[in-house]
Amino acid sequence: MNSGTTQDTGAPQGRRSFLGWFLGATVTALFTSIAYPVARFLGTPSQPEVAASQVQVGLTDDPDFAAKGFKIVRFGSEPVIVIKLSDTDIRAFSAVCTHLACIVGYRKKKHDIYCNCHGGTYDLQGRNIAGPPPRPLTPYKVNIVAKAGQPGTIFISKA
Repeated sequence: MNSGTTQDTGAPQGRRSFLGWFLGATVTALFTSIAYPVARFLGTPSQPEVAASQVQVGLTDDPDFAAKGFKIVRFGSEPVIVIKLSDTDIRAFSAVCTHLACIVGYRKKKHDIYCNCHGGTYDLQGRNIAGPPPRPLTPYKVNIVAKAGQPGTIFISKA
Protein backbone atom coordinates (compact mmCIF):
# COMPACT_ATOMS: atom_id res chain seq x y z
CA MET A 1 0.00 0.00 0.00
CA ASN A 2 1.33 3.43 -0.91
CA SER A 3 1.18 6.00 1.76
CA GLY A 4 0.14 9.52 0.65
CA THR A 5 -0.46 8.70 -3.05
CA THR A 6 -3.83 8.56 -4.70
CA GLN A 7 -4.87 6.89 -7.88
CA ASP A 8 -5.88 9.28 -10.70
CA THR A 9 -9.40 8.67 -12.00
CA GLY A 10 -8.76 10.14 -15.46
CA ALA A 11 -11.11 13.12 -15.18
CA PRO A 12 -8.38 15.79 -14.97
CA GLN A 13 -6.60 14.21 -17.96
CA GLY A 14 -9.75 14.68 -20.09
CA ARG A 15 -10.01 18.33 -19.15
CA ARG A 16 -6.32 18.82 -19.74
CA SER A 17 -6.46 17.35 -23.25
CA PHE A 18 -9.56 19.43 -24.09
CA LEU A 19 -7.84 22.62 -22.94
CA GLY A 20 -4.75 21.70 -24.97
CA TRP A 21 -6.88 21.13 -28.06
CA PHE A 22 -8.81 24.38 -27.48
CA LEU A 23 -5.63 26.40 -27.01
CA GLY A 24 -4.12 24.90 -30.19
CA ALA A 25 -7.26 25.70 -32.21
CA THR A 26 -7.28 29.27 -30.87
CA VAL A 27 -3.63 29.86 -31.77
CA THR A 28 -4.21 28.36 -35.25
CA ALA A 29 -7.23 30.64 -35.83
CA LEU A 30 -5.25 33.67 -34.67
CA PHE A 31 -2.34 32.86 -36.96
CA THR A 32 -4.68 32.28 -39.92
CA SER A 33 -6.54 35.55 -39.33
CA ILE A 34 -3.22 37.41 -39.47
CA ALA A 35 -1.45 35.42 -42.21
CA TYR A 36 -4.32 35.28 -44.73
CA PRO A 37 -4.71 39.08 -45.24
CA VAL A 38 -0.94 39.48 -45.46
CA ALA A 39 -0.74 36.73 -48.10
CA ARG A 40 -3.60 38.31 -50.08
CA PHE A 41 -1.89 41.71 -49.96
CA LEU A 42 1.43 40.32 -51.18
CA GLY A 43 -0.16 38.17 -53.91
CA THR A 44 -0.97 39.29 -57.44
CA PRO A 45 -4.28 41.07 -58.01
CA SER A 46 -7.14 38.93 -59.26
CA GLN A 47 -8.19 41.42 -61.94
CA PRO A 48 -6.07 40.88 -65.06
CA GLU A 49 -4.62 43.79 -66.98
CA VAL A 50 -6.51 44.82 -70.07
CA ALA A 51 -5.63 42.82 -73.16
CA ALA A 52 -7.20 45.27 -75.63
CA SER A 53 -5.26 48.16 -77.04
CA GLN A 54 -8.32 50.42 -77.05
CA VAL A 55 -11.64 50.76 -75.23
CA GLN A 56 -14.97 52.02 -76.54
CA VAL A 57 -16.25 54.92 -74.42
CA GLY A 58 -19.62 55.51 -76.06
CA LEU A 59 -21.25 57.93 -78.45
CA THR A 60 -20.48 61.63 -78.74
CA ASP A 61 -24.10 62.46 -77.83
CA ASP A 62 -23.94 60.50 -74.54
CA PRO A 63 -26.17 62.13 -71.84
CA ASP A 64 -23.24 62.15 -69.36
CA PHE A 65 -21.38 64.57 -71.63
CA ALA A 66 -24.40 66.88 -71.91
CA ALA A 67 -25.03 66.98 -68.15
CA LYS A 68 -21.55 66.89 -66.61
CA GLY A 69 -19.19 67.43 -69.53
CA PHE A 70 -17.23 64.28 -68.67
CA LYS A 71 -17.49 60.55 -68.21
CA ILE A 72 -15.33 58.13 -66.22
CA VAL A 73 -14.66 54.76 -67.86
CA ARG A 74 -12.37 51.82 -67.14
CA PHE A 75 -9.32 51.01 -69.22
CA GLY A 76 -8.47 47.65 -67.69
CA SER A 77 -8.13 48.29 -63.98
CA GLU A 78 -7.47 52.03 -64.33
CA PRO A 79 -10.21 54.69 -64.38
CA VAL A 80 -9.99 57.21 -67.22
CA ILE A 81 -11.74 60.59 -67.38
CA VAL A 82 -13.06 61.49 -70.85
CA ILE A 83 -13.90 65.19 -71.26
CA LYS A 84 -16.00 66.55 -74.11
CA LEU A 85 -15.20 70.18 -74.87
CA SER A 86 -16.92 70.19 -78.28
CA ASP A 87 -18.10 67.64 -80.86
CA THR A 88 -14.58 67.41 -82.27
CA ASP A 89 -12.49 68.16 -79.15
CA ILE A 90 -12.60 65.23 -76.72
CA ARG A 91 -9.74 64.57 -74.31
CA ALA A 92 -8.91 61.64 -72.03
CA PHE A 93 -6.58 61.37 -69.03
CA SER A 94 -5.97 59.00 -66.19
CA ALA A 95 -8.65 59.75 -63.58
CA VAL A 96 -6.26 58.99 -60.71
CA CYS A 97 -4.81 62.06 -59.00
CA THR A 98 -1.02 61.95 -58.87
CA HIS A 99 -1.01 63.17 -55.26
CA LEU A 100 -2.81 60.46 -53.26
CA ALA A 101 -4.63 58.45 -55.96
CA CYS A 102 -8.10 59.99 -55.50
CA ILE A 103 -10.47 60.07 -58.49
CA VAL A 104 -10.60 63.44 -60.25
CA GLY A 105 -13.57 65.16 -61.87
CA TYR A 106 -14.14 67.87 -64.46
CA ARG A 107 -15.48 71.28 -63.41
CA LYS A 108 -17.41 72.47 -66.43
CA LYS A 109 -17.83 76.07 -65.23
CA LYS A 110 -14.12 76.52 -64.44
CA HIS A 111 -12.82 74.42 -67.35
CA ASP A 112 -10.38 72.43 -65.22
CA ILE A 113 -9.89 68.97 -63.77
CA TYR A 114 -10.20 68.96 -60.00
CA CYS A 115 -9.37 66.53 -57.19
CA ASN A 116 -11.68 66.92 -54.18
CA CYS A 117 -9.34 65.16 -51.76
CA HIS A 118 -6.73 67.89 -51.32
CA GLY A 119 -7.61 70.57 -53.86
CA GLY A 120 -5.37 69.49 -56.71
CA THR A 121 -6.15 71.21 -60.00
CA TYR A 122 -5.12 70.27 -63.54
CA ASP A 123 -5.59 72.18 -66.77
CA LEU A 124 -7.23 70.65 -69.86
CA GLN A 125 -3.86 69.34 -71.06
CA GLY A 126 -3.52 67.33 -67.84
CA ARG A 127 -0.79 69.54 -66.35
CA ASN A 128 -0.93 70.19 -62.60
CA ILE A 129 -1.51 73.91 -62.03
CA ALA A 130 -2.51 74.16 -58.34
CA GLY A 131 -2.46 72.16 -55.15
CA PRO A 132 -0.24 69.29 -54.07
CA PRO A 133 -0.16 66.97 -57.14
CA PRO A 134 3.50 66.40 -58.08
CA ARG A 135 2.99 65.21 -61.69
CA PRO A 136 0.57 65.76 -64.56
CA LEU A 137 -2.17 63.27 -65.42
CA THR A 138 -1.32 60.53 -67.92
CA PRO A 139 -2.94 61.36 -71.28
CA TYR A 140 -4.85 58.86 -73.44
CA LYS A 141 -5.32 59.04 -77.19
CA VAL A 142 -8.90 59.73 -78.33
CA ASN A 143 -10.25 58.51 -81.67
CA ILE A 144 -13.74 59.38 -82.92
CA VAL A 145 -15.24 57.11 -85.57
CA ALA A 146 -18.23 58.79 -87.24
CA LYS A 147 -20.61 57.71 -89.96
CA ALA A 148 -22.58 60.21 -92.01
CA GLY A 149 -25.71 61.40 -90.19
CA GLN A 150 -24.94 59.48 -86.97
CA PRO A 151 -23.18 60.43 -83.74
CA GLY A 152 -19.56 59.41 -83.53
CA THR A 153 -18.26 56.53 -81.45
CA ILE A 154 -15.44 57.46 -79.06
CA PHE A 155 -12.48 55.11 -78.55
CA ILE A 156 -9.53 55.65 -76.21
CA SER A 157 -6.12 54.03 -76.28
CA LYS A 158 -2.83 54.47 -74.48
CA ALA A 159 -0.89 57.42 -75.88
